[in-house]
This record gives sequence, C-alpha cells and structure tokens, in this order.
Amino acid sequence: MINRPRIFTLDDAPQAVLNQHGFAGQDILSVNQFTPDSLAYIFDVAEEMRAMVERKGGDDLLRGRVLTCLFYEPSTRTSSSFIAAMERLGGSVIPITQGVQFSSVSKGETLHDTIRTLEQYSDVIVLRHPETGSARIAAAAAEIPVINAGDGTGEHPTQALLDLFTIKEELGRLDGIHVAMVGDLRYGRTVHSLTQLLLNYDVRFSFVSPEILRLPLDYMNQVRDAGKEVRETYNVADIIESADVLYVTRVQKERFTDLSQYEQVKDFYRITPELMERAKATAVIMHPLPRVSEIDVRVDSDPRAAYFRQVKNGMYIRMALLAAVLGKA
Repeated sequence: MINRPRIFTLDDAPQAVLNQHGFAGQDILSVNQFTPDSLAYIFDVAEEMRAMVERKGGDDLLRGRVLTCLFYEPSTRTSSSFIAAMERLGGSVIPITQGVQFSSVSKGETLHDTIRTLEQYSDVIVLRHPETGSARIAAAAAEIPVINAGDGTGEHPTQALLDLFTIKEELGRLDGIHVAMVGDLRYGRTVHSLTQLLLNYDVRFSFVSPEILRLPLDYMNQVRDAGKEVRETYNVADIIESADVLYVTRVQKERFTDLSQYEQVKDFYRITPELMERAKATAVIMHPLPRVSEIDVRVDSDPRAAYFRQVKNGMYIRMALLAAVLGKA
C-alpha cells in the first residue's frame, strides 16, 4: 500500500492549510484548515453541485468510489446528507450509522483497528465519535481521507461549512454582519467551528447563553485576538433588533454529567413569532438541528427561518467536499 502524506501527527502539529489545489487525498478535520480562498472554492463547487442536482438529479462523477459512514453517535442530517451526497455523485456507501454498538467495537476493538479495517473497503471515511480528538486519531491511522463529522465537544467542520454557505446564500455577503449565537455555547461544537470560520470575515459577534453554557474561554480569546467586536449576554432581547443572523442551538442533554444543571437551563430560550416581530426584516434564523423547544414551530412559516434550507445546503457542501478530497473537483 502506498503511504499518503499525513497532514499532522499525534503531537497536534499544525494541519495543512487547504487551497483549491490541495484538497485531493487530504483529511477534513478542522475549520482551521480553510482560508478565504479555499472557502470560496468549495462554495463555488457547491453551487455547481446544486445546479447539477436541480438540472438532472445527479451525476456519475464518483462512480466506483466507496464512502464509509462510521457513526459512533446518533445522527440524522449529517449521516443522511453524506449518504445522499455520495449517491447523487454515483458512488456507493457502507452505512455504519446505527449498529456500531453491535459491531467489533462492542468486543473491545480500538478506533485505530476499526479504521484500518474499514479503509480496506473504502476510498473515504466519514467519522462521528463522542470523544474530542478522535478524528485526528482516525486520520493518523488511515491511508485514505478521513472527514470529521463531529468529535465530542470539539469540532464539526462540515456543519460549519454549510452554515457559512447558508449565511452567504441568505444574506448575499459574509462581511459587515452581526451574528448572534444563542443557546449551548459551551458544548456546542457547531458554534465552536462556525465562530472560528467567521473570523475570516468582518463580523460582529454576540454570544447569548446562561452562565453555565458560556462560550469557552479559548474560543472567546480567539475572537478578541482577531480584533472582532463581541458582546456576551444572557438575554436574547438585548440583541434581537440588530442581529443579521440568529444562530440557535439546543441545550444538549447528552453533554451534561449533572442532569440537575440541564434541568435548570433546558428551557432557558425560546424563539417565538412574538420575539421575531422585533427582529430585522432581513434577519436569518438558523439552527443546526435537531431542535427540542428552543424554536417555536410557528416560526417555521416565517420566511426568515432558514434551517430547512440550511439542511439542503449540507448535501451540496458535502458533495463538493467528497468530490474535492477524491480528486474530482
């Protein structure tokens, strides 16, 4: 087997920065791999994928290629969109999305050995795992590209890419906007990744959460070190009139070790039609989903509610990424 160049080592050396010529054969592990140029490139490819799907439903660009979806945590949107993306491009999928607990993992197999086994059948592996840093471990073991579909409370780079793409599509720009992150900012890996991506642009931030779910200090320091205007508050009403993007997240019960704390904050926020009457007419409401009760279902009919359009954008972004890492874009 030919060894493929690694883009990092287990000592957390910096990852390779991707550009439009550097995607083929590479892992997608962190939003920090992306530059404004590489983001623009992936967004252009995603727009081409959308046009292709709308025109003819799919293509055979990845015919003969195999994707393994290896999900150690439940997933609906991420796993389904990767499967749809691969199949619309003519490829095949090994979907290990529900039965990991019944596999060799239950017999004590390590992540390293699972990855080394599955790569024998695959051209690319998409991994979701409950432990932060697991995507790096998997990529170090694999000789095919690994795409991080969420590792614990760490990162969720493909979600952040589709979120950024959605903001661009909805507002027509990424500079000169006010983005308000609302909800679980402590454990929310989607918030962590999107915040880092937005540092590439002229963005003003508001972080809205109860005290125990504040954005971790290392992410806040990145925002401040980048010279961005930033505000923290626990009250959505403080920012609702000026926000261009309202990025709402659920309070994640599965991340709490103390369920009494979860009970205290689970219903802290609720976006309602009455609240949205105070928002900009051009504002965008986003949510990585699933939601519980943090967005009233009556908001779904508001044209500013973009979360289902956001879901569809995920397929186009993942089509673009799969084509890029497999050398077809």
